[in-house]
Amino acid sequence: MFFVPPSAKPKNSASAIPVRAGSSEVVVASCEAAQGKPEATISWITTIAGRYNHTSVPERDGTVTVKSEYRMIPTPAENGKEITCVVNQRTQTEPRAFPLKLVVEYPPTVTIEGYDYNWYMGRTDAVLTCQADANPAPTEVTWKVSSGQLPPSVRVDHYRLLVRKVDETVNTTFVCEVKNSLGSGKKELAATVIGENSNAGMTHALLIQTVNTLLSSSTAS
Repeated sequence: MFFVPPSAKPKNSASAIPVRAGSSEVVVASCEAAQGKPEATISWITTIAGRYNHTSVPERDGTVTVKSEYRMIPTPAENGKEITCVVNQRTQTEPRAFPLKLVVEYPPTVTIEGYDYNWYMGRTDAVLTCQADANPAPTEVTWKVSSGQLPPSVRVDHYRLLVRKVDETVNTTFVCEVKNSLGSGKKELAATVIGENSNAGMTHALLIQTVNTLLSSSTAS
């Protein structure tokens, strides 16, 4: 014979479940209120689009275990976003809140920054930076050029590519490739060497920025 308690405080727990980015709905967080009496209620607080389900399992001692799972289609944008599980039950002096951060894993997305369209002959301060958004963190970064070997005037410092002196050999397409445990991503940048220091390069950069801003505004409207 089992003793049936008049009431019992639940054993609460919650966790974020690491998932890979994809197009299918998966469980990204789980919350449980075990062996409570009366039965606990679980709710979720988040701005993330998704849905949740509850299951209640009666225990042999008269208590109830409640479990809730939050489901969504995971994308890289959701990685690190906050979600909170809240457990309410009569024996608790106040609701128990469990703040969690989602863990969405994805291969690298790569961009190259620093090119200002003003690589003139003899310039000595040109720098390109390879930016990678990835989870898990990148494990390998490789710089190369589409034509073969890196020019002799170029030095690689992990994420940075340093052009010690601009000459005709850097008139090429640079490629940065980044890898993590899930895969790889790469980005190309075509550099153009001009004859002398000129405002034309900066004007070109400002023109491209203006066009991109106008296109973004048009899409948003």
